[in-house]
Amino acid sequence: MPRAVPFDLDRLRDPALRPIGEKLNAGERLSLSDGVTLFTTPDLNGVGAMADAANRARHGDRVTFASNQHINPTNICVLRKTCVFCGYARLPKEEGAYRYSLDQVLAESDRADGTITREFHIVGGLDMQAGLAYYTEMFRALKARHPQVHIKALTAVEIAHIARIEKMSRADVLTALREAGLDTLPGGGAETFSAAVREQIADKKLGGTDYIDVHRTAHQLGIRSNCTMLYGHVETIDDRMQHLAMLRDLQDETGGFLAYIPLAYHPDDNELGATLGRTGTSTTGFDDLRNLAVGRLFLDNFEHIKSHWIMVTPSLTQVALHFGVNDIEGTVVREKIYHAVGAHTPQGMTLPQLLQLIRGAGKQPAERDSFYRVLREFGPGETGESQQADTALAVA
Repeated sequence: MPRAVPFDLDRLRDPALRPIGEKLNAGERLSLSDGVTLFTTPDLNGVGAMADAANRARHGDRVTFASNQHINPTNICVLRKTCVFCGYARLPKEEGAYRYSLDQVLAESDRADGTITREFHIVGGLDMQAGLAYYTEMFRALKARHPQVHIKALTAVEIAHIARIEKMSRADVLTALREAGLDTLPGGGAETFSAAVREQIADKKLGGTDYIDVHRTAHQLGIRSNCTMLYGHVETIDDRMQHLAMLRDLQDETGGFLAYIPLAYHPDDNELGATLGRTGTSTTGFDDLRNLAVGRLFLDNFEHIKSHWIMVTPSLTQVALHFGVNDIEGTVVREKIYHAVGAHTPQGMTLPQLLQLIRGAGKQPAERDSFYRVLREFGPGETGESQQADTALAVA
């Protein structure tokens, strides 16, 4: 059951929000229709105030980030022609296609040397030549070279792809990857679970129920994971709520999700954006904040809601810290996938800049590990520069 959160109902301007505020006060779970109300009310500040109260009840003023480095080992993908919102994927012989050798992966991983990097975030395309042996060899080599670094790797879509080409069960694939060094799963590949939506934006991609099944299997094996929702394309409010309900149901069942991260659709440099006539536009700040706040309020069994500054800008992420968010992206080096579809945010952020962003919102910055255990808090004026501020930090 969700916890009761004291909240002043007089802060709500829209009377339709009052029953939701009463449920927040009483510690009652929100319904799907409550979620629709949160997405459609004109009182965004009221939604944010409730989400902020729910977040403060759990985390106070602490905002966390984790030291993380991206490695994208291949952009070759069998869904190149059907996943129309992606600008990153390539066919095997297409210009710009690549698949890293093990030496190239290790060379990229060596950026972690001399930094406080604690996690490798590894995702890529559905490459027919990148099967189980490719990744188990990679993970073993990374663990041997950087034994202190956590491996968060391979979306549910990639896990299912490996199982299919190897003719193995998903459980056996996950077990083999875990034995090779996999620690947790990222949340990508969820998009929006609606079958009708997936048919339009990601035909032939792993379906929503199968995404849930991969994460359920991982949780049953003791592998924690994260989850996402891509919003701002062709989905409806009802589609969003059904997606969130499926995530909440699995969390009730397994408790295996670490964090929820809503991801804003970028329409540039992809077929879907051109078809929708959306090139050069983006999601609105209102919708970005609303998705984060609704995640905090509806997903009452999730401890952590994360904002992805690469997708929604550092400035909006700062505002999001008062809309239910307790965890944010850290500094990122060589981010490829989101910038391939029109993200205009910086490629990286220094640790002092990150600390300034959090403190500027009146919050207390803290570094965490991949399981959200706090490692250190930064006192007033502390910059962290003495501990390799140029490190690569968090992505979900």
